[in-house]
Amino acid sequence: MKRSPARSRKEPTIALINIVFLMLVFFMVAGTLAPPVDGDLALVETAALEGREPPDALVIGREGQLRHRGNVLPSAVAFLEQPDRQPDDVVRLMPDRALPAADLLRISSELRAAGAGKIMISTERALQ
Repeated sequence: MKRSPARSRKEPTIALINIVFLMLVFFMVAGTLAPPVDGDLALVETAALEGREPPDALVIGREGQLRHRGNVLPSAVAFLEQPDRQPDDVVRLMPDRALPAADLLRISSELRAAGAGKIMISTERALQ
């Protein structure tokens, strides 16, 4: 009796085709979930806008100088002692990019020790 030659197992290409088809359908649906922007819409250009700090932010310069509403402050504690501030206010810091991190930590710890409840740091978000 002759043995039949060993048959090689066929690869399940149908399963692979099904997976690829399901991925195609998924990406088609996911791509159409957000409505497209109107073609005649012209967005605002902000390249010529001058950046200004919010009036309630404590601005910290690159050398560590503190300013609030254009006025130079002698210390971070002086910012909290202003008569128009509420004790439970959030302190918003706007540090210069060139300010050393050690100075930012020192100023924020001075604010914490003086009674600041929450300290928020404003940064620039890059769109690249």
